[in-house]
Amino acid sequence: GNGRVRGPTMASMVARWTRPPSPGPPCALDLCPAHPREVDVTNMLRAGHGLFLIVATLLVLGVVMVTSAGLTIDPDQSLTTGGILLGRHAGLALLALAAMVLGSRLPLHRLLDDEGVRSPVLWIVAGCLVLLLLVQVPGIGREINGARRWMRIGPLGFQPSEVAKWGLIIFLAWYGARHAPRMSTCRHGLLIPIGVVGAGCALIATQDLGTAVLIGTVACCMLLAAGTRLLHAAMLGPVGAAGFALALLYRPSRLQRLESFMDPFQDAQGTGYQVIQSMTAVSGGGVFGRGLGNSVQKFGYLPEDTTDFLFAIICEELGIVGAFVVLGLFAVLLWVVASIALSARHRAHRLLGLGVLLCIGLQALLNVAVVTGLAPTKGIALPLVSSGGTGWVLTAFMLGLLWSTDRGQGRHPHPRRSTADLPSPST
Repeated sequence: GNGRVRGPTMASMVARWTRPPSPGPPCALDLCPAHPREVDVTNMLRAGHGLFLIVATLLVLGVVMVTSAGLTIDPDQSLTTGGILLGRHAGLALLALAAMVLGSRLPLHRLLDDEGVRSPVLWIVAGCLVLLLLVQVPGIGREINGARRWMRIGPLGFQPSEVAKWGLIIFLAWYGARHAPRMSTCRHGLLIPIGVVGAGCALIATQDLGTAVLIGTVACCMLLAAGTRLLHAAMLGPVGAAGFALALLYRPSRLQRLESFMDPFQDAQGTGYQVIQSMTAVSGGGVFGRGLGNSVQKFGYLPEDTTDFLFAIICEELGIVGAFVVLGLFAVLLWVVASIALSARHRAHRLLGLGVLLCIGLQALLNVAVVTGLAPTKGIALPLVSSGGTGWVLTAFMLGLLWSTDRGQGRHPHPRRSTADLPSPST
């Protein structure tokens, strides 16, 4: 009241220095162990990252083993580390990884949500059927080992059956989501999708029965998961058996392979030769193998040692231990794919994950069964490992689409439900 400004009292000074500090902006030290802070690691490492690492591991293994299986005794053809890194197979592996990254960046919902002629899925299916017809034309399709499975467009060579295999899986995922309420009817749940898949399988079976059987099996499982009645699916049994019998009669060599499977030593130098040499390679590796590059069967004894029977060379050079490592990698790969598919919130994404899971799993199982003499010989390669640029690139691309699903869930943990979502358990 007298105009003088009073200074701070002793009590106010003590209160000021003993007051707790304000929170303020976060400090970089908060991430140190001495300053613990909760960190959300779900966005740092997701299932898609593990998927990429496993695919990269399998591709590296494939490059090494295909190169080893392709060795010759010609002294003029030396093998160096630079030759492996700059070789054709290493380039295809890098292309496959690039395709996987590209697939992970594509908006999968746009691919699977559109209807009618706007949907790219219908154009993909149409293109697959056209390719399967063109490969039958002499001069366009290339005949290798008595089968016309390859096409060449300029410098690019590929297998139309591989394109059709994945194209039909995309179609079934799209169709099962679009027609979910009507999948229990015979017309929409069986006749229409089986008509499309059956046309593709019939064209493929003329040259590659193993791939046709694989696609048909995966298609039936996907339709059942999409809602097709089991009674309707059972109607395919007689039709499938009749088609399989016609495919065997179409090429007499297929009957001979079936007979050699029952007793390969009946014609040890003919139809049973490949199976016998494959089992010799598997048993010759023992527990730890002969060592990388030290296979004996690859030097002119085992046919198709870089493609369909590469797993036999793996067993011979790396032994049972190496074989179980490869099988373990596939088991982890399938587990990651299953986890992504089960966590997907859209019906089409789940069905696509199921198709990829079944296709890779059954293909690997069939290849191992053939190599070990537990199934008749077929043209089925070990996914991501056996030599084959088309198979590597397309398989990696499809796994990239699943990675895209996982990335979308990380960015949008609670997306708005669409017509393609899975129905609630109450329905």
